[in-house]
Amino acid sequence: MQYSSTRGGIASVGFAEAVLMGLATDGGLLVPADVPRVDAATLRAWSGLSFQDLALEVMTPFVGGEIPQEDLRALIARSYATFTHPEVTPVVEVGDLRILELFHGPTAAFKDVALQFLGNLFEYLLARDGGELNICGATSGDTGSAAIYGVRGKARISIFMLHPKGRVSPIQERQMTSVLDDNVHNIAVRGSFDDAQRIVKDLFNDLPFKSEFSLGAVNSINWVRILAQMVYYVFAWARAGGGDPERHLSFAVPTGNFGDVFAGYLAKRMGVPIDRLIIATNRNDILTRFVDTGVYAVGEAYQTLSPAMDIQIASNFERYLYFLHDGDSGKVRALLETLQATGRLEVDAAHHARARADFDAVAVSDAETLEQIRLTYAASGYILCPHTAVGVKAAGSGDAICLATAHPAKFSEAIRLAIGCDAPLPPALQGLMDLPTRCLELDAGAETLKAHIRDTLKDTR
Repeated sequence: MQYSSTRGGIASVGFAEAVLMGLATDGGLLVPADVPRVDAATLRAWSGLSFQDLALEVMTPFVGGEIPQEDLRALIARSYATFTHPEVTPVVEVGDLRILELFHGPTAAFKDVALQFLGNLFEYLLARDGGELNICGATSGDTGSAAIYGVRGKARISIFMLHPKGRVSPIQERQMTSVLDDNVHNIAVRGSFDDAQRIVKDLFNDLPFKSEFSLGAVNSINWVRILAQMVYYVFAWARAGGGDPERHLSFAVPTGNFGDVFAGYLAKRMGVPIDRLIIATNRNDILTRFVDTGVYAVGEAYQTLSPAMDIQIASNFERYLYFLHDGDSGKVRALLETLQATGRLEVDAAHHARARADFDAVAVSDAETLEQIRLTYAASGYILCPHTAVGVKAAGSGDAICLATAHPAKFSEAIRLAIGCDAPLPPALQGLMDLPTRCLELDAGAETLKAHIRDTLKDTR
């Protein structure tokens, strides 16, 4: 399997190079040359597999033979051995709801599904091929801790993780800053998540700096994040649909950076019987507005009770534009240049119609989020995290499978507002607030971060 850039400015690369490159050197995102199709017989065969065996089947064609099958199997086994549920991402029935629980990993968030695998994959490729990797990423909450837990203590890897100061939950902040391994560097940026994400992209677009310091990505700009997340859509379809290729299921997906729902979109393109993909956003509704109008217009980033979705620039939207325009990288590049210059882009009527066929979209307010948490708790005793509640509310009265993206205990303020008590802490979060921490506070500027990275790494190079 070969990978190319959404902006068409690089020669195709193989899987391993795509993993380590992260952001393409022309500023675009890496996409597979082909999305393999699966037939009904394959879907039936997949329906009885464990999560780990299914992950091997889904990932194998995208790896393209660059990793021996037994090595890939071992990487997958090691990555999901850290999860506390035997099915890794179980589908549970909550009254008349079906919830895909994605929070059974070591940081109690869906990002663990991809980042436990990516951390082990990084370590494997660096040990095999040599070299070092300095990961630089930005987080609106859960990506940071999941990435840190994925690479903490690993040889040949350092991580610099940015989060917006005061704009992640206390538990999310403590999950990151209490990891004191020498290769972990936490940075609180004075600004929004979009500021932090822009800084990271600026560093990756500075090609001499990227090369000199061997920068790598764990944000959803890294293709492996999408690949690993595709697996749980197939797994959920198999468990909830009984493996019947004629049965189509819908998914409601709380999303800010568009990576999670884009993974579902690619699973559908593979031939998995997915009916509707419902984009669920909070007040930061740029994706909902795009589906409704065909206009993607950047606005103010609001702080809400579902902070991981407080995003205006959705990184993976670029990948969708590429597929929406049938791989026309020139068109994608032109649209993004317009976005950069004016803060908005607009697709024509035909492409807007295609987008409306690909997705439904619903924006959910904080008041509606709290009410959904209350209603679900009153009806079943099940506590939704605020992001999951956004998805459940967006799904409405339909029978969509709702993605539970994080454990509710990570968002105690919202849970207390909704039901008057805290969610029980899972083992992964117990005692967390009593741990010592380490974090550096910096202004929101690319040059400031570059100076910090140079100073940090000068004695290790």
